[in-house]
Amino acid sequence: MSTPVAVIGAGPYGLSTAAHLRARGLPVRVFGRPMVSWQTQMPAGMLLKSTPAASTIDTPRAGHTLGDFCAATGERRYESDWDIIPVETFVRYGQWVQQRLVPDLEQVRVVSVDRRADGFELKLDSGEQFGARAVVVATGLSGLAHLPPELAAAVPDGPSATGPVSHSSQHHDLSALAGRDVVVIGAGQSALESAVLLAEAGAASVRVVARGPAAVGFGAPPDRQPRLRPPSPFGNAWSLYALSYHAGAFRHLPVPARRYLVRRVLGPLGAWWLRDRFAGRVQVTQGRRIVRAKVRDGRPVLALRGADGQGGEIAADHVLAATGYRMDLAALDFLGQGLRTELVARAGGPLLDAGFGSSVPGLYFTGLPAAASFGPVMRFVCGTEFASPRLARAVARAYG
Repeated sequence: MSTPVAVIGAGPYGLSTAAHLRARGLPVRVFGRPMVSWQTQMPAGMLLKSTPAASTIDTPRAGHTLGDFCAATGERRYESDWDIIPVETFVRYGQWVQQRLVPDLEQVRVVSVDRRADGFELKLDSGEQFGARAVVVATGLSGLAHLPPELAAAVPDGPSATGPVSHSSQHHDLSALAGRDVVVIGAGQSALESAVLLAEAGAASVRVVARGPAAVGFGAPPDRQPRLRPPSPFGNAWSLYALSYHAGAFRHLPVPARRYLVRRVLGPLGAWWLRDRFAGRVQVTQGRRIVRAKVRDGRPVLALRGADGQGGEIAADHVLAATGYRMDLAALDFLGQGLRTELVARAGGPLLDAGFGSSVPGLYFTGLPAAASFGPVMRFVCGTEFASPRLARAVARAYG
């Protein structure tokens, strides 16, 4: 007999989705290690850019907010927009939600998902095979780290934390780069905070290469937010308000507009609280794109060029690419080739209906893969409030 629903992933979106499905009476099997990306792919000492109000995992039952977790466990409370949440606290919060609402989480890996007549056939790394009528993909950032092609060409075997070039997701302990000259590629929160953490961990020198024309920037603190614009989890602005609270309308925008908004809205900008730690500790080269990268005598060398045609080279002991994540269906290699061939993609992600269902009946996506259909709020924890109830309602109607 088939399992009604299988949820792949145990981060904020997977746990939230599973909780909502179970609240509707649907038997669910959930697979993955709880909060694994947050625990292993984020640097120790990282602080969340999101405010406490935007950092709660949505659940169908009261009593599971970040504030509830702090009260129940005696952790320091995070309540106002001035409170900054350590990643370690957020990991413990997610694990607490899992233990309370998804206690039977199966910490095994789904090796493959393939179609069969009455749904899907799943294989686990434990050797078990079973059927499911519906599958929810909630694998978060896993496998989606983006390395610019110019950098990728320098490391044909791929980036590595111990090699000349790495991606920020490959570092949990940045103190391993102490005493070394490090170049960080990027201008967003990940790049700027990684640079600060490297400097604080004892790197010999740290330089940020910001490829865009604009200067490295930081957000406004809570008391300097525009007062005549509506509030959102990301700041006071009409555009942010619309994208946060009307994500359902996003999928009706033209494909080029959706692709642009997903990549540019909430784009490269450091948190307000990072500015003072950054100034004076990190060198910045801005307005220069990488035209070529190579490894010379074990050291990465970047050839840069600006809009004015002027160029130059930068050499370092290590290059850390904090260049974000890109949705790539090919990277979801646990989905069988036949499934991936059937999936219709638009704006850089699977085309989803109002209930997060893909073009393959019974196959659903949530979190980052859903951003192309529902907007950049799907890249953040607060997006669970929009996504999980709608997805669970759609699955219950079809398979309940």
